[in-house]
Amino acid sequence: MNKNVAGIWSREQMAQKIAEDIPDGSYVNLGIGLPELVANYIPADREVIFHTENGLLGVGPSPKPGEEDDELINAGKKPVTAIKGSCFFHHADSFAMIRGGHIDICVLGAFQISEKGDLANWSTGETDAIPAVGGAMDLVAGVKTVFIITQHFTKNGESKIVKECTYPLTGKRVVNRIYTDFAVIDVTDKGLYVIKMAPGIDFDFLKKNTEAELHLY
Repeated sequence: MNKNVAGIWSREQMAQKIAEDIPDGSYVNLGIGLPELVANYIPADREVIFHTENGLLGVGPSPKPGEEDDELINAGKKPVTAIKGSCFFHHADSFAMIRGGHIDICVLGAFQISEKGDLANWSTGETDAIPAVGGAMDLVAGVKTVFIITQHFTKNGESKIVKECTYPLTGKRVVNRIYTDFAVIDVTDKGLYVIKMAPGIDFDFLKKNTEAELHLY
């Protein structure tokens, strides 16, 4: 598969597209890494409340250098701030919010997504891999809508959107929408439907470089 493609979306543009699709008033959990960029692009006229598994509702922007508080971190152990009106609570209460269906959207990364919406995002199955599932299994089981943000290819040039996941699953039929540097794709009961494509991508190229079957609305 061709990894060197012109006219694809940057990481920041991918995050911006997700941010534009988050409705006003949503409660949102962001995964570690690439998903964290989404917080930077929420439109100014929308209120989105960010939740973190370690017990904070109302996560604010990253603190300025030198203003970090070692006791105020997110689930990825990165320093954060708290917005006005935010609240702190026990780790177990945070997961009760997730398991109780009180979080509207979560944004996660992925190793693989199947055409049925199965997600593998916590382990590649390698024998020397460190188990690091974190809260991902709870999130995909309890959150109302699951968005995935990921590069279209692995580092080895293989499609991350596959017919069947070969890595250990995080959840079955849990993904609602996929955002890659190539395209935005809905996961439906009838298959994967492309919503939009990056400027340098056309549908024939996208199909050729995706293992799973794709459709156009």
